[in-house]
Amino acid sequence: MLAAMLKRLIPSLIVLAGLAWAPLALAQESTGIPAIPAFTVSPASGEGVQEYSVTLQILALMTALTFLPAMLMMMTSFTRIIVVFAILRQAIGLQSTPSNQILLGLALFLSIFIMKPVLEEANQVGLQPYLQEEVTSIEAVKLASQPFKKFMLEQTREDDLALFMRIADVTYDTPEDVSFWILMPAFVTSELKTAFQIGFILFIPFLVIDMVVASVLMAMGMMMLSPIIISLPFKIMLFVLVDGWALIMGTLAASYGI
Repeated sequence: MLAAMLKRLIPSLIVLAGLAWAPLALAQESTGIPAIPAFTVSPASGEGVQEYSVTLQILALMTALTFLPAMLMMMTSFTRIIVVFAILRQAIGLQSTPSNQILLGLALFLSIFIMKPVLEEANQVGLQPYLQEEVTSIEAVKLASQPFKKFMLEQTREDDLALFMRIADVTYDTPEDVSFWILMPAFVTSELKTAFQIGFILFIPFLVIDMVVASVLMAMGMMMLSPIIISLPFKIMLFVLVDGWALIMGTLAASYGI
């Protein structure tokens, strides 16, 4: 019954919509107000170059924002930093201190500090010319991506890059010609490898403390007492005495040549 009523009402709704739209269109024509081009593509200066309307550019920008977290992990130093921080917390024996929010915020701002030269170069070569209407939006994206590509190439191992080139069955004459789709997974693989290498070095002193405390407790016959409870204050004290946070952050920044 409801379906039958809707079927009878649809033609009436269409007619009412047409009647409501007609005065608006006539008023717009009479006042001379131009219509807003919602989706237009016009040729720009340069062979084979097209410029999109502001509406399409905003749509593309809002769509790109959904990929911002993935871009943050795939194209910056964020991955290496957050993995090292997670391994460090595990090595000390702290399960939730510092909290995930603190580690993420610290990794984010340290990543911005490390990536500042790259961001400034991308702003100069890509964003500023676009704001001054010297290049189109597509050209601005290509120009702004070059500093990130250079940064990623400097931090990517040749073995990892060759691995994904072999998987994709492609070859390039120079590393600068490598596609982003090949460079991104190779860069992340190299970042994970470096992060685990740093994490291994971090684990050694804390592991030594755990072994010493476990040996002392066993020699004293205190089998039922957990060595982790006893070793945790000593590991925290060691980390504070060597100024661990400054040492870790300085090491991470130095690993990128800063």
